[in-house]
Amino acid sequence: MESKLYSAALILCLLYFSGAGFINNPGDNNDLFRKVTVTNICFYDTSRLRDIPVALYQPTDQKKHAPKQLIIFSHGYGQNKGGDNLAYSYLTENLAANGYWVASIQHELPTDSLMPATGIPQGVRPTCWERGVENIRYVISELKKKYPLLKEVEITLIGHSNGGDMTALFPQKYPGIAKTIITLDNRRMALPVNSGSAVFSLRSNDQPADEGVIPGEGELKQSGITIIYLPHTKHNDMDDHANKKQRKEINRYIGQFLGIAKN
Repeated sequence: MESKLYSAALILCLLYFSGAGFINNPGDNNDLFRKVTVTNICFYDTSRLRDIPVALYQPTDQKKHAPKQLIIFSHGYGQNKGGDNLAYSYLTENLAANGYWVASIQHELPTDSLMPATGIPQGVRPTCWERGVENIRYVISELKKKYPLLKEVEITLIGHSNGGDMTALFPQKYPGIAKTIITLDNRRMALPVNSGSAVFSLRSNDQPADEGVIPGEGELKQSGITIIYLPHTKHNDMDDHANKKQRKEINRYIGQFLGIAKN
């Protein structure tokens, strides 16, 4: 269904964006920043009566050419405060400067119920993850309508923490759409095995995943899933809180993953 902008939806979306066309925290590399353009979009899913704010990162000098891939990024849980999709600029900017288009979705809205903090996560949080999966599916569909250059490009999903759980769930619900998924320390949703997607995961040094999230050694070898442990990076250091060394390491691994999946 065609995406539309309604006045109420537009007002709500503006709450998430403190200035259109530029990144709030360009980080340390101003040359990189100048190579990237950010477009703030608010889609409205009429089937769910839901706003979906998106920050679209594009390489400034390649906006008229098909990108290497479309990357959908999903942020970690932010308690519905908004703006979390802008909090990974070191990663999204770097990808865009290297020829990828990156759509960073704001999954939580102020009108949403807070994610349950008690109980077994796999029992009380699936609604949050499923909502994120539907956001991802809708954004992919609408971006392909809005930008014909994206119709034939491959898709990679990247997500941190709670967004990583959404990313891990997506190919289980919608196989065949994402060629690659990369999770940054998702802890609750099992990484998909035999989903048809190449699966990679970067793990922190301080917050272990729940039992069953990471396949056993034998299953890992059989499935081809790649797990990398980052000995100097904590779970909460994977967004823009990351220091220069951590940013460089995470960007390097993601670049390697994308290169491996391409071959």
